[in-house]
Amino acid sequence: MTLFDTHPPSAPVVLASGAVWLDGFALPVADRICQQLSAHFVSRPPQQMMTPMGYPMSVKTTSMGDWGWVGTTQGYGYSAIEPATGLAWPAMTPDILQLAANAAAAAGYQAFVPDSCLINQYAVGTKMGLHQDKDEQDFSQPIVSVSLGLPATFLFGGPRRSDRPVKIPLVHGDVVVWGGASRRFYHGVATIRPGMHPLLGAQRINLTLRKAR
Repeated sequence: MTLFDTHPPSAPVVLASGAVWLDGFALPVADRICQQLSAHFVSRPPQQMMTPMGYPMSVKTTSMGDWGWVGTTQGYGYSAIEPATGLAWPAMTPDILQLAANAAAAAGYQAFVPDSCLINQYAVGTKMGLHQDKDEQDFSQPIVSVSLGLPATFLFGGPRRSDRPVKIPLVHGDVVVWGGASRRFYHGVATIRPGMHPLLGAQRINLTLRKAR
């Protein structure tokens, strides 16, 4: 089921208990954040992480913050060190930290201070299967997800993988926040369709801000 046939009005949309879609919420700072990401990619380019079954993920990943999300044949989790360089991850920029706090507050979560920003780079034709965010230690904190670049269909399901997801048409600047009763709901991203964004070109970038530790 697609939640809207066209892009929604700017009022927040409740997706489930504890989950809110904030249309265009990141637009005031999106240009600056795109510039910051371009600089980040020079020293920490997105890499194809591995699944526990030994296959490379189609989406490329990098991180900012105290903890970066990593995938290896030993499993998924957080590391203070980037495996490719042996260096600590760069700090989150003030714009990204403030956006995360403001979006969380708009969704009803006060004083959110993430310590991890997972940055997923989607090329045309890539996708993200349904999964839970369950590698964190504090499930009382929400997830803040920021969409930049090409449009994407976000799939937001329920507590079981078999729950049929709602299809949410996200565009550049949209933010989705979920926590509370929906904190560990299954979610994913459908295959990215061809297109060209004026700032980011033929790609979608997603920031997922979390309190990992």
